[in-house]
Formats: sequence, C-alpha cells, structure tokens
Amino acid sequence: MSILKITFTVLFLWCFFAQAQEEKKVSAKLFEGTVVAGYVDKGAYLNCTGPAVKWTKPTYSILLGLLPSIKIKEDSSPVKNSTFTPTLGFGATVTVLKHLALQIPTFYTPKTATTNGKWKLGVGIGYKL
Repeated sequence: MSILKITFTVLFLWCFFAQAQEEKKVSAKLFEGTVVAGYVDKGAYLNCTGPAVKWTKPTYSILLGLLPSIKIKEDSSPVKNSTFTPTLGFGATVTVLKHLALQIPTFYTPKTATTNGKWKLGVGIGYKL
C-alpha cells in the first residue's frame, strides 16, 4: 500500500466523519486507554492508542491516530532480528459496547537486502479501560 493510497484513505475518512451532525462529538485525545492485540505481517502486535482524533456517538466511537506498538515476529533468516520490536503504527480504532475495541492498523516494514519497504495492514481486537 503506497503513501498516496493511505493519504487518500485518511482524507476520505476525515471528510466522511467531519460532516456537521449534532449527535457526533469530535475531540483530540492524547491517550484513550485502549489496549489492543492483533495480527499483521505474519506476526502479532500489542499496542495502546496514542494521540488521535476521536469521533463519538452514543453507541460507538472512532479514533484515527498513532499507535505505539510492540510487534512480535520470529525472524527465520540466518541473521535474526529481535522477536520483540517497538514500532509506531497509524490506523483506526472503533470502540463499541463501551469497552470492545476493533482496530485496523498500518505498520511500515523497512526495506532489507532482499525486499522493499512496505506498509502492511493488520487487524486487532482489544479492551478500552
């Protein structure tokens, strides 16, 4: 997924959710208290929601922002990377039923000697404290 596609997706989501409606509330959040575990790039991740823009409705809320994360992936190459890698992702987190969080993050995997750098989409589920 290219940066251009991600930029257009973010702009589309921003335009879609930024429409003036009385029942929605938009606010900036530094930390929301949501912990999420999920799958990305043949490995797992664990994160909490970081700085984000939050749209709130009575039955759900949507956060679009940064996701400080720990990626957990075993490297199968002869020269191995660490199994636990800190990284910063970007994505959307939807909170429903007051505490259930569903997340679609994107993480950048840097280039190596054999592969180009790429953005990888993931999926996760978590709990809002």
